[in-house]
Amino acid sequence: MPIRILLVDDHTLFRSGVRLLLQRQPDFEVVAEAGDGVEGLKRAKELKPDVVLLDLNLPGLSGLETLQLLTQDLPSCAVIILTVSEEADELGQALRDGARGYLVKNIDADALTAAIRRAAGGEPVIADSMTAKLVEQFRGQAGQPGQAAQAAGGDRNRLTARERQIVQWLARGASNKVIARELDVSESTVKIHVQNVLKKLNLTSRVQVAVYAVEHGMYTDE
Repeated sequence: MPIRILLVDDHTLFRSGVRLLLQRQPDFEVVAEAGDGVEGLKRAKELKPDVVLLDLNLPGLSGLETLQLLTQDLPSCAVIILTVSEEADELGQALRDGARGYLVKNIDADALTAAIRRAAGGEPVIADSMTAKLVEQFRGQAGQPGQAAQAAGGDRNRLTARERQIVQWLARGASNKVIARELDVSESTVKIHVQNVLKKLNLTSRVQVAVYAVEHGMYTDE
């Protein structure tokens, strides 16, 4: 089954270019385009795509408002922010609101297609240029837990030692394959641990776990 993708961006020429690029991939299907958030929500509810590429700067309903409604109505859909903005505040808010990824529009074609595949598989995708900003933002907010922390409550104490290791690797944006290699376990074992972490922390995505880890001082540079 192909990965079904919805494009939401108010620049027609940009949408056309991205559509052309994605349609060259045999495992991708661009199911629709939308030029604003309202139309994007309508198309998403009708077509239930696997991935939505969403710009932040939209007329009327903003990208962040659209994101909030998308993740509320279609929680299984992977929403990737694709924008020109490299503002740490917008990055942090998007991840708190449930975005599975945050990419900048200067990304090259191969990196974009790889990111879409990873996001469709449940992995977080964050532009390399934004990773340091993400970590610094949340470190600077120590003692001021965001939505991920509030949602998780006190369940952190329920994590096993191995699950804490998994959380730290997720905070670094590591894939299941990388985590499995580093911990010398199978990828299926990593998947089970990730599912247990999400359940215990009352979170819905790997990206929210990463945010939670930074907010709670569980991120390490080791």
